[in-house]
Amino acid sequence: MESIEWKQTGELIPYSNNSRTHSEKQVQQVAASIKEFGFTNPILIDEDNGIIAGHGRLQAAQLLGMDTVPTIALEGFTEAQRKAYVIADNQLAMNSGWDLDVLKVEVDRLTELDFNMDLLGFDEDVLAELINTMEPNFDAATEEEQGQLDELDPKWIDCPHCGKEFDMRGQV
Repeated sequence: MESIEWKQTGELIPYSNNSRTHSEKQVQQVAASIKEFGFTNPILIDEDNGIIAGHGRLQAAQLLGMDTVPTIALEGFTEAQRKAYVIADNQLAMNSGWDLDVLKVEVDRLTELDFNMDLLGFDEDVLAELINTMEPNFDAATEEEQGQLDELDPKWIDCPHCGKEFDMRGQV
């Protein structure tokens, strides 16, 4: 298992061909996250202190005036693996999505807990949409929306409003 080693920020060498960009706003968001939660995601480096992943985290640490940052050295990468991982680390995270129903519940709860919503990283419009769409719709569904009950699989029922499937086995 790789171990975390704290290194001086000046020792780390940004990858000159890093194609991922970090706006000033995004670096400030990362800095705010580090300030709130700590440095929870170490910078990945090669054997020569070259940054493989974590350029934005380094910029955020420098913005905060941190002298040292946690790093993990990835040893034994070929040149091709190192170049590919610089790209893959960023792109693979972007390929994920959100379960908006669950996200809305979590955002609603954080609002109730009076948490600083800016730390989530969403822009104001997206956050407002998440917060303002929490009103559940309890109106009865039409027969067309719910279908004929005798045509449905008796074990599974689809909610006509949110589309979720519910397992009705053993429930009367």
